Amino acid sequence: MENFDFIEDYFKKADLLPAIVQERSTGQVLMLAYMNRESMRRTFETGYTWFYSRSRQELWNKGATSGHLQRIVDIKGDCDKDTLLVIVDQTGPACHTGSHSCFFNELWKEYGVRE
Repeated sequence: MENFDFIEDYFKKADLLPAIVQERSTGQVLMLAYMNRESMRRTFETGYTWFYSRSRQELWNKGATSGHLQRIVDIKGDCDKDTLLVIVDQTGPACHTGSHSCFFNELWKEYGVRE
Protein backbone atom coordinates (compact mmCIF):
# COMPACT_ATOMS: atom_id res chain seq x y z
CA MET A 1 0.00 0.00 0.00
CA GLU A 2 1.31 3.40 -1.00
CA ASN A 3 1.76 6.24 1.44
CA PHE A 4 -0.88 8.86 0.65
CA ASP A 5 -0.24 11.15 3.63
CA PHE A 6 0.26 14.09 1.22
CA ILE A 7 -3.47 13.98 0.42
CA GLU A 8 -4.28 15.59 3.79
CA ASP A 9 -2.38 18.73 2.70
CA TYR A 10 -5.14 19.34 0.13
CA PHE A 11 -8.06 19.08 2.55
CA LYS A 12 -7.12 21.71 5.13
CA LYS A 13 -9.69 24.22 3.84
CA ALA A 14 -12.61 21.98 2.85
CA ASP A 15 -13.76 18.38 2.59
CA LEU A 16 -14.24 18.62 -1.19
CA LEU A 17 -11.58 19.67 -3.67
CA PRO A 18 -12.36 21.03 -7.16
CA ALA A 19 -10.65 18.98 -9.86
CA ILE A 20 -10.34 20.51 -13.33
CA VAL A 21 -10.01 17.74 -15.90
CA GLN A 22 -8.00 18.57 -19.04
CA GLU A 23 -7.40 16.38 -22.08
CA ARG A 24 -3.73 15.80 -22.81
CA SER A 25 -3.98 15.56 -26.60
CA THR A 26 -5.99 18.76 -27.14
CA GLY A 27 -5.45 20.83 -24.00
CA GLN A 28 -9.24 21.20 -23.80
CA VAL A 29 -10.87 21.50 -20.39
CA LEU A 30 -13.31 18.60 -20.27
CA MET A 31 -15.05 18.97 -16.95
CA LEU A 32 -14.96 20.13 -13.36
CA ALA A 33 -15.73 17.64 -10.62
CA TYR A 34 -15.00 17.28 -6.93
CA MET A 35 -12.78 14.90 -5.02
CA ASN A 36 -12.88 13.95 -1.38
CA ARG A 37 -10.03 12.16 0.38
CA GLU A 38 -11.21 8.70 -0.66
CA SER A 39 -11.75 9.54 -4.34
CA MET A 40 -8.33 11.21 -4.51
CA ARG A 41 -6.73 8.14 -2.94
CA ARG A 42 -8.52 5.80 -5.36
CA THR A 43 -7.44 7.97 -8.28
CA PHE A 44 -3.81 7.63 -7.23
CA GLU A 45 -4.19 3.90 -6.59
CA THR A 46 -5.91 3.02 -9.86
CA GLY A 47 -4.60 5.55 -12.39
CA TYR A 48 -8.18 6.45 -13.39
CA THR A 49 -10.37 9.34 -12.20
CA TRP A 50 -12.61 8.92 -9.18
CA PHE A 51 -14.82 11.74 -7.94
CA TYR A 52 -17.33 12.48 -5.22
CA SER A 53 -20.86 13.18 -6.44
CA ARG A 54 -22.37 16.01 -4.44
CA SER A 55 -25.88 15.21 -5.67
CA ARG A 56 -25.73 11.46 -5.02
CA GLN A 57 -23.42 11.75 -2.01
CA GLU A 58 -21.24 8.88 -3.22
CA LEU A 59 -17.99 8.06 -5.00
CA TRP A 60 -18.02 7.48 -8.73
CA ASN A 61 -15.44 6.21 -11.16
CA LYS A 62 -15.73 8.34 -14.30
CA GLY A 63 -16.66 6.10 -17.22
CA ALA A 64 -17.33 2.95 -15.18
CA THR A 65 -20.81 2.58 -16.70
CA SER A 66 -20.36 4.45 -20.01
CA GLY A 67 -16.91 3.16 -20.87
CA HIS A 68 -15.73 6.76 -21.34
CA LEU A 69 -12.77 6.40 -19.02
CA GLN A 70 -10.21 8.99 -18.01
CA ARG A 71 -6.71 7.54 -17.67
CA ILE A 72 -4.47 9.75 -15.57
CA VAL A 73 -1.45 11.29 -17.30
CA ASP A 74 -0.58 13.83 -14.60
CA ILE A 75 -2.06 15.57 -11.57
CA LYS A 76 -0.94 19.02 -10.49
CA GLY A 77 -1.92 20.87 -7.33
CA ASP A 78 -2.30 24.63 -7.39
CA CYS A 79 -0.19 27.01 -5.29
CA ASP A 80 -2.74 27.09 -2.44
CA LYS A 81 -3.24 23.32 -2.38
CA ASP A 82 -6.99 23.69 -2.81
CA THR A 83 -7.56 22.81 -6.48
CA LEU A 84 -6.32 20.04 -8.75
CA LEU A 85 -5.55 20.00 -12.46
CA VAL A 86 -6.03 16.43 -13.67
CA ILE A 87 -4.57 15.73 -17.11
CA VAL A 88 -6.07 12.68 -18.77
CA ASP A 89 -6.32 10.57 -21.87
CA GLN A 90 -10.07 10.64 -22.47
CA THR A 91 -11.95 7.71 -24.02
CA GLY A 92 -15.13 8.96 -25.71
CA PRO A 93 -17.08 12.00 -24.55
CA ALA A 94 -16.47 13.37 -21.07
CA CYS A 95 -19.90 14.93 -20.61
CA HIS A 96 -23.00 12.96 -19.66
CA THR A 97 -24.83 14.83 -22.46
CA GLY A 98 -22.63 13.12 -25.05
CA SER A 99 -20.58 16.24 -25.71
CA HIS A 100 -16.82 15.79 -25.70
CA SER A 101 -16.45 18.55 -23.08
CA CYS A 102 -18.92 19.74 -20.46
CA PHE A 103 -18.08 23.32 -21.45
CA PHE A 104 -20.14 23.93 -24.58
CA ASN A 105 -22.60 26.66 -23.56
CA GLU A 106 -21.38 29.82 -25.35
CA LEU A 107 -22.39 32.42 -22.73
CA TRP A 108 -20.02 35.20 -23.73
CA LYS A 109 -20.94 34.98 -27.40
CA GLU A 110 -24.61 35.24 -26.49
CA TYR A 111 -24.60 37.59 -23.53
CA GLY A 112 -21.20 39.31 -23.45
CA VAL A 113 -20.40 42.95 -24.09
CA ARG A 114 -20.81 43.99 -27.72
CA GLU A 115 -18.70 46.72 -29.26
